[in-house]
Amino acid sequence: MTPAPQLSHRASIMPASPIRKLVPLGDAAKQRGTHVYHLNIGQPDIETPPEFFDAVRAYQEKVIAYGNSQGIRLFIESLQEYYASLSIPLAFNDIVITTGGSEAIMFAMMAVAQPGDEILVFEPFYTNYNGFAIMAGVTLVPVGTKAEDGFHLPSAEEIEAHLTPRTRAMVICNPNNPTGTVLGDDELLMVRDLALKHNLYVLSDEVYREFAYEGAARSVLQLEGLEQHAVVMDSLSKRYSLCGGRMGAVISRNRAFMEVMLRFGQARLCSATLEQVGAAALVAAGAKYFDPMIAEYRQRRDATFEELQNIPGMLCRKPSGAFYIMAQFPVDDIERFAAWLLTDFSDGGETTMLAPGPGFYATPGRGTSEARLAYVLNAPECRRAVEIVARGIEAYNSLNRKD
Repeated sequence: MTPAPQLSHRASIMPASPIRKLVPLGDAAKQRGTHVYHLNIGQPDIETPPEFFDAVRAYQEKVIAYGNSQGIRLFIESLQEYYASLSIPLAFNDIVITTGGSEAIMFAMMAVAQPGDEILVFEPFYTNYNGFAIMAGVTLVPVGTKAEDGFHLPSAEEIEAHLTPRTRAMVICNPNNPTGTVLGDDELLMVRDLALKHNLYVLSDEVYREFAYEGAARSVLQLEGLEQHAVVMDSLSKRYSLCGGRMGAVISRNRAFMEVMLRFGQARLCSATLEQVGAAALVAAGAKYFDPMIAEYRQRRDATFEELQNIPGMLCRKPSGAFYIMAQFPVDDIERFAAWLLTDFSDGGETTMLAPGPGFYATPGRGTSEARLAYVLNAPECRRAVEIVARGIEAYNSLNRKD
């Protein structure tokens, strides 16, 4: 048989998702009758608010036609009102609707950097940045943060040491996935000053804006002087438990940048109409969901962190935002351990799925004993999931000692 044509270099280096790559092992565990607690993926279990479904059911058009490439006016105006409630005034053309926050990130990377250019990213970072950068032909340059510092940003001098003539932007995530860190004003002002000094874009992933447990997370859109440099990638997935709705936006006051966003949007025609109709109703309903939701996630965070603190040798800091904890485990190889939990271990017919740490780094060798835990289950289930992890660590290490 004639061999298949060769695939691209891009195809050969595209990584598998560390969040999803253990799914086959989890599915096999379930087939054996084992209950799996999913701490591996940021999929909230809180119900999507009914306003979304009510608006979709009320849709009266007889044809679901192509929408405007920028997004439907109803949804864009609802986002203008949402940002105005945060004291962030935006013009209509400052917003382009995207198919989830993922498309917003990829659009932004492709707009600010050409193939071979560099974008600084603070690691550990949201693992899909790797994939987006590869698709855009962009090189991510990692700047390390430390668990013992709560994964806060390093000094300006250390960041500047990673800049080269090909650096075009810095990516920040605030509140952070996977660490749960919320950046302070001093850090944001440092980022602003560096961006202005070196004429860089700041690509700010603010998907978890509402998930801040000890004070609000400030947006780069609120930083004076950064109007031509600040780009926000946003999403409704976590804010309204709408992950499958794939509703996001890219936002900037830079007119030339936003014209490129619109042309990118035209190339993929439009985002889904019905999802925009439903999402507009959610945003228009206001912030009534946020207070009880944040109170619930604070309980989940506290429960998960307390249980982790009971594990000898476990290192982690209490996160201030998002719904993740990045923890350093007392095991020799987190990839091996996470797989072993699914293939060889259960406690009372139950086990836990984790997201291994290496996939959240670009630096080889980092994260080999770390894992991200998403506290997206109710507090008792989070406690039980971590209790299983604790017993798994004890059993795993005991087996390794016998080896």
